[in-house]
Amino acid sequence: MTRDDGRVANGVADTSPETSEPRREAVGLSRRFALLLMAGATLAACSPMSRPSGGDMLLPPPTGPAVSGEVLGTGTVRVALLLPKTAPGNGAALAVAMQNAATLGLNDFSGNDLTILVKDTGGTAEGAAGAARQAISEGAELIIGPIFAAEVGGVGPVARAANVPVIAFSSDPSVAAPGVYILGLLVDGQVRRVVAEAAKSGRKSIAAIMSQSAFGNLAEAALRQEAGRYGMRVVAVERFPAGGEAQAAAAIAAVASQIDCILVPEGAGVAPSVARSLRTAGVDFARIKLLGTGVWNDPTVYNDPSLTGSWFPAPEVSGFSAFASRYRSAYGSEPPFTASLAYDAVVLAAGLAKTAGAQRFQLSVITNPEGFLSAVNGLFRFNAAGTNDRGLAVYEVTGSTPSLVSAAPRAFTGA
Repeated sequence: MTRDDGRVANGVADTSPETSEPRREAVGLSRRFALLLMAGATLAACSPMSRPSGGDMLLPPPTGPAVSGEVLGTGTVRVALLLPKTAPGNGAALAVAMQNAATLGLNDFSGNDLTILVKDTGGTAEGAAGAARQAISEGAELIIGPIFAAEVGGVGPVARAANVPVIAFSSDPSVAAPGVYILGLLVDGQVRRVVAEAAKSGRKSIAAIMSQSAFGNLAEAALRQEAGRYGMRVVAVERFPAGGEAQAAAAIAAVASQIDCILVPEGAGVAPSVARSLRTAGVDFARIKLLGTGVWNDPTVYNDPSLTGSWFPAPEVSGFSAFASRYRSAYGSEPPFTASLAYDAVVLAAGLAKTAGAQRFQLSVITNPEGFLSAVNGLFRFNAAGTNDRGLAVYEVTGSTPSLVSAAPRAFTGA
């Protein structure tokens, strides 16, 4: 089914066949790059590789302005990696994982021509802006990172003023902008995918339980849009404050006879308790399908009996599993999902540097409607406004390894 704006409901595009010459060239580059992504990942998965334990090369690149601080690689194309290395809380630990994953991506891409300038943001908008300025002064043509929305907000104006594109790890669409692209998984695309799958399975009416938060606002808007597209009736949406999950579940249970699916987009810390409350209130999950989002892509959800039979969207899990295995071999620990975004971003930068020549980081190349195919997180593309579309699979919770309900697309339709 096609959207009014030319995209189909699962986030896959249906674009016009009439294409300008620059766009045709960009499309060709994207096709070649998709193959490079897949070939690089296959090599990494099949061939043992020796990697330095820390992953940092402290020698400056051979040409260009002087570089300060850590660098990865020795190529001629300079790219910045902005991470909260001295941030309080878990920011510093996350920065280590992201830098490890970036190093893994650099090592996995045979013949890459990158030098990655690693800059510390301190976890703040001001620190991120300063890190961006320093990286740009040292010749960075592309900025990868930072992680947190506030940091991205600090980097955006600096980078856009210098015409340096940003590929950040945030999943907050409010910080996306032309030239500032976010790589994180967006809740609206996840809701669209799982609601579309529910409609495809014949479900006609839906209710939802979600938090009173910006995340909940985005999830509700996507739900109403996608339900309307498929003619599904939205019977009720219960928004709860912190600690109010049980009351919201009771309100939805009261209208259970009118619905055949319930969306609970919240994460592993909330969704199981909502499911238990619904079951206690008499909701029949043999008839009513519980739907989640990508934050359910978590082993604590996989193994929770209260969620067995529920559906959630995610990149195909085999890709992340292979990445995590390589990461464990290299660094001896489990990577967080966010680390895989650093891997993808570095491989993307290496691929564009290899295939696109002087055009490598032009916006028309980065926003190619065909997108890119990662062996870790599958199909993705950046929109002109800075948000992204992803080709997601749908899985069923089984109590152990999730079962595939619907495979992720391998191409954006019509692009």
